[in-house]
Amino acid sequence: MKAIVCTKYGPPDVLQLKEVEKPVPRKNEVCIKIFATSVTASDCIVRGFKLPVWHPMGLMMGLVLGFRKPRNPILGMVLAGEVESAGIDVKSFKKGDQVYGWTIKSPIKIRFGTYAEYKCLPENSVIALKPSNATYEEAAAVPYGGLLALHFLKKGIIHSGQKVLIYWASGSIGSSAVQLAKYYGAEVTGVCSTKNLELVRSLGADRVIDYTKEDITNKGELYDYILDAVRKSKSSKLKLQCKNALTPNGKYISVDDGSPKAPVENLILLKELVESGHLKPVIDRSYPLGQMVEAHRYVDKGHKKGNVVITV
Repeated sequence: MKAIVCTKYGPPDVLQLKEVEKPVPRKNEVCIKIFATSVTASDCIVRGFKLPVWHPMGLMMGLVLGFRKPRNPILGMVLAGEVESAGIDVKSFKKGDQVYGWTIKSPIKIRFGTYAEYKCLPENSVIALKPSNATYEEAAAVPYGGLLALHFLKKGIIHSGQKVLIYWASGSIGSSAVQLAKYYGAEVTGVCSTKNLELVRSLGADRVIDYTKEDITNKGELYDYILDAVRKSKSSKLKLQCKNALTPNGKYISVDDGSPKAPVENLILLKELVESGHLKPVIDRSYPLGQMVEAHRYVDKGHKKGNVVITV
């Protein structure tokens, strides 16, 4: 089968299209023929090993993934495809099922391997039937941002009537968070750059703030919950101001806080929300598998809107 192989950490050019052996499912696994995957910010961090080994997260990353090179040379954590075969013990899926999922069940249960034509996963992985009204490309744009946004919103105990601010509301996590917060009945303010204002409005944000032009302190608004959907390594004047715009019992949570877990129930909920129209996948660009290097270069720039999808 064709796969993108990463034999060492480094810039996007370390990724190579190669022929590798097709995996065979064990008795508790399904073999999924992948039609679409995505390039996430986390994929780029792994590919470049962008955390120093003396940093606590860098040390953990090295222990889990490998210090000199990835133990699994095929990266990728998101998939959408069709079950080609199933092991004899598999009960939940059958040949022909259209599925989507995320290969990371917890910070210590990390699997990659979706930058390929086939992937075998245990039946109890974070995989579910894909939304019936979504293409494979659209389905591949849901798990990463959707699961992380859902985790952090639940961490903030979001509920109806709250005033919620989403910083970097145009990214994969932020664009999902805006829609999910609206689903839970919150009043949502989205923060993004000028070129993304209309996108964030179209996702249902009640207000949008242009972080390149506006000063949040002049608005006098206080928020019950602020989700910082851009990593702590990036900052701006407005981002710093956000931390001072909380109500007395308000919560400020960054996507760098804690170790997200993704129960399959959350993936099933996302499926239902896509089918009911409450969650719309946002795709910035789509590349074929053979243009993975170009896709990583684009994501590395840090300006993508929603998701970058790979067709396999």
